[in-house]
Amino acid sequence: MRKVIEVKKVGESQDRPLPAFATPGSAGLDLRAAIQNPLILPPGGRQLVPSGIAVDIGNPEIVGIVASRSGLSLKHGIRVAQGIGVIDSDYHGEIGVILANDGREPYTVFPGDRIAQLLFMPVILVDFLLVERFGEETARGKGGFGHTGNS
Repeated sequence: MRKVIEVKKVGESQDRPLPAFATPGSAGLDLRAAIQNPLILPPGGRQLVPSGIAVDIGNPEIVGIVASRSGLSLKHGIRVAQGIGVIDSDYHGEIGVILANDGREPYTVFPGDRIAQLLFMPVILVDFLLVERFGEETARGKGGFGHTGNS
């Protein structure tokens, strides 16, 4: 099932291509660095890198997710700093990617480099119902980390 999401180019990167799926089986669209000059990310450093696009998801039952590219993480220690980025359906600003360098060497991001993936996923909207206790107990109960009985 395909959905139509409106997108617009922003900033100085009007000549850059729109995000695209790298292969027919790709789940994420490649986001590119919309920068004019190379950017050096030192070990342990973080930097907000513009993508040059904004989206209008328009549907609160869809969320945009910015995720790391596995090759950048494995080869260079470059990842999306906060784990994933969340793009709410009513956000219309430029998508920025906070990159972190967990590697031992400085990493250079060049204009147009693929820096992250953009995925769109369903959202389940919920309403909370305040209760004194849950109706049914489970075997796990209140057991937290490491309490499932598995190593």
